[in-house]
Amino acid sequence: MAFRLKLVPDNTRIDFFRWQWLTFGMSMAAMIGSLLLIFTMGLNFGIDFKGGTTIRTESPTAFEVGDYRNALDDMGFSDLAITEVFDPGFGQDRHVAMIRIGTTDETGSVSAEQLNQIQDALRQVDPQITFAAVESVGPKVSAELIKTAFYAVGAACLGIMAYIWLRFEWQFAIGAVVSLIHDVLLTVGLFALFQLKFDLTTIAALLTTLGFSCNDTVVVFDRLRENLMKYKTRPLIDLMNLTANETLSRTLMTAVTTALALTAMLVFGGDVIRDFIIAMLFGVVVGCYSTLYVAKNIVLWLGVKRDWSKKDPKLAASPFENAERP
Repeated sequence: MAFRLKLVPDNTRIDFFRWQWLTFGMSMAAMIGSLLLIFTMGLNFGIDFKGGTTIRTESPTAFEVGDYRNALDDMGFSDLAITEVFDPGFGQDRHVAMIRIGTTDETGSVSAEQLNQIQDALRQVDPQITFAAVESVGPKVSAELIKTAFYAVGAACLGIMAYIWLRFEWQFAIGAVVSLIHDVLLTVGLFALFQLKFDLTTIAALLTTLGFSCNDTVVVFDRLRENLMKYKTRPLIDLMNLTANETLSRTLMTAVTTALALTAMLVFGGDVIRDFIIAMLFGVVVGCYSTLYVAKNIVLWLGVKRDWSKKDPKLAASPFENAERP
């Protein structure tokens, strides 16, 4: 007989609503605490959001990112990120790096004198280095990027809500969006608490977390709708517990396998993607939690239609009630 790993025993009977006020209260307290951290401590914005200078270098010989970093570490820049650029079109004698530098200057970019010092320091490491491009991001552009990032996360939440409303009912949509807001706030609160770099890669991690959490929530909701049609007289809270237990193995397996991959990247990926991976890893944990303890609670309190074959006088049906249902 083949060995099968089971994270959850068959026929589990966990009561996810036994401590519903405690778990939901903790979630609300964590959301409020995250907001307080964001407004009091603020976020440690990276170059994308506070301005800086990007330098593109090229060299005919291979280089070590660590050597470039050591050459620039003592110059007192507030933010320094160096990445090697890989492209299949590059020949063996073309090695490209992107250097992003943030300063405490009001202009948000390095001065001409500082730029000369940077170039001299890098030439000592690699005499054959050339500087292909130098670009600066000012405070005005950074402010626009912050606004655009906020719009991107908000648009993602609204799009997810519209999809779930179309696919299920408005109660499910509200439950899903509350859980997504929960995930985003807690992740941003973590960055405010530990003053981790918050830049465009973090926004990408937040959007990815939204997708992961939404996928997890939709799987649970889809099974809940099947059970609502199957057990028409069973209490809603019992059906939700049954659904959560039936999908628990899948929920945990998805979260654990994703977390294993992210942990490997966190350990071996280096400084460049570390903050991105931290946001993703934390987002997976809170996303799994919110699926089990936030989204379902909202749907339970709002109530849900039990029989779609007839109109419910107590609950307004979705405007998409004629959409195809399984």
